[in-house]
Amino acid sequence: MVQGTPTPYPPMPGGKPGEMLVPMRLQRYLARAGVASRRGSEGLMTAGRVRVNGQVVTELGTKVNPLADVVSVDGTPVSLETGNAYVLLNKPAGYVTTMSDPQGRATVAELVPRDRYPGLFPVGRLDHDTTGVLLFTTDGDLAHALLHPSHHVEKTYLALVRGTLSSGEQALVRAGMTLDDGPTRPAGLEQLEHEEYRDKSHHLTQGTWERITITEGRKRQVKRMFMSIHHPVVRLHRESFGPLVLGGLPQGEWRPLTDDEVTSLRDASSRQTPATTSGMR
Repeated sequence: MVQGTPTPYPPMPGGKPGEMLVPMRLQRYLARAGVASRRGSEGLMTAGRVRVNGQVVTELGTKVNPLADVVSVDGTPVSLETGNAYVLLNKPAGYVTTMSDPQGRATVAELVPRDRYPGLFPVGRLDHDTTGVLLFTTDGDLAHALLHPSHHVEKTYLALVRGTLSSGEQALVRAGMTLDDGPTRPAGLEQLEHEEYRDKSHHLTQGTWERITITEGRKRQVKRMFMSIHHPVVRLHRESFGPLVLGGLPQGEWRPLTDDEVTSLRDASSRQTPATTSGMR
């Protein structure tokens, strides 16, 4: 590890033009290597999960020489050539969207390759009983941009709701409604087929599948929207997140994103779109 005034080295892989490879703070090194955001990297360090040349390093001011020091997280070597990781999970029901849970519940962390990609974290959340598209990454900047409300990234869900929405209720969802935390943006809505399901009392009940597209990320938003018009959600599945779709990915399985998908995500996260959705009518 190097302290003091650094000596310039060759250009940093993936760095800005003219940026030199110099001794740097360990948390910055980890973030640049795609392990986690800087704040996430600090958490890895203070948890004792980071080693430099075989020694655990917890001091946040520590600097490393990228050309000479060997850095590892949970025993896995990382380098500036490692790059960020992008993983798509088809989330099953029964898992909470967190990387650890003090209550001991099953978490999505059990379903993704944390050993291969230290610092992996979910972008946004899906409820315990919600299934479908869930993005994981080590790219903190992209995750922040995707979730920023100004970018209006579309998220499409299939929702089985109790009963059948009237034409007026459908119009309300599409135009926007007022929830306890304020008005929603307009949403895309397509009414699909009817289906019977068994309610909590095991009685057969009539329900309807709705495809809904929103551009916000409020907590439990889709469920609250349907509940506000007295059609509670029975089952909820996220079909897509921005350009990401599951394809044939089995439930509970993951796959790395393609280069084209990462590029499309970056495009989606940088667009300033109107506060409407292209959804279904």
